Amino acid sequence: MHFITFSRRYGTGGSEIARKVAEKLGYKLYDTDALEHKAGELGFKAEILEVGERPPSFFQRIFSSKPTISLERLHSIVYELAKQGDAVFLGWGSHMLLKSFDCALHVRIIASKEKRVENLVKRGLSPDDARRIIEKADHDREAFLKFAFGIDWDDPDLYDIVLNMDKLSADTAVDIVVKMAQSAEIKACSVDAMRRIEALALQSRAEAALMEAGLAHGHTLSVSVNIPEPGVVEVTGFVEDQKAIEEVEQALKAVPGVNRVLNRLRIMPTTRYA
Repeated sequence: MHFITFSRRYGTGGSEIARKVAEKLGYKLYDTDALEHKAGELGFKAEILEVGERPPSFFQRIFSSKPTISLERLHSIVYELAKQGDAVFLGWGSHMLLKSFDCALHVRIIASKEKRVENLVKRGLSPDDARRIIEKADHDREAFLKFAFGIDWDDPDLYDIVLNMDKLSADTAVDIVVKMAQSAEIKACSVDAMRRIEALALQSRAEAALMEAGLAHGHTLSVSVNIPEPGVVEVTGFVEDQKAIEEVEQALKAVPGVNRVLNRLRIMPTTRYA
């Protein structure tokens, strides 16, 4: 099993390149439509629509846990899709979520602003409209990745290859990526890697469930979730009272895929911090 992730600046043709690579290799393509469809199957499409490769507003970040919940939902979707086999992921921070896997190839597609404006003008936009759309899309995607992962998306160290489309055709770019994906250096995912993806998907669902239930703050002082084995959630940390312990366990048991909860929470009244 192999994965290819694409990160692209708007107007570079990165979406077309990703689609053609998926077709040539016979991989599934997971773009925005596919992620939203999977989110609908899992029952949290609204959260994914709210993320939309855009950063939350200042007030959302300060006064609401919703942005973080939505991110955890997004993480779980990417991992759930990765479990299904060979795939091309387009955007949504997939290159960060799958960065530690040797079976993933991470591709960055760039081009000068002039070239991108030219591409959009060919699609029927005026030069001024093209520039405005490019600036808005680039700002949103860059800010989203900064919020979600604390990264500069132009950092070349985040990718295995960066393709500048100023002098490349889409077909040439496709051929380069396909050749790299088929090289011996890109290993197939091991059984351990697939187990790790399964664990990451379950951990993201569990953490989102705790936040959604309001158990990541308030009378829950510090809670950590771990997946020691398939279907088992281990929760550790400190809470204020027995009621919080019971609420955390109840929330985790309701998460799809959780067969058993190892509750290692301890009570530490807040008066000890006074």
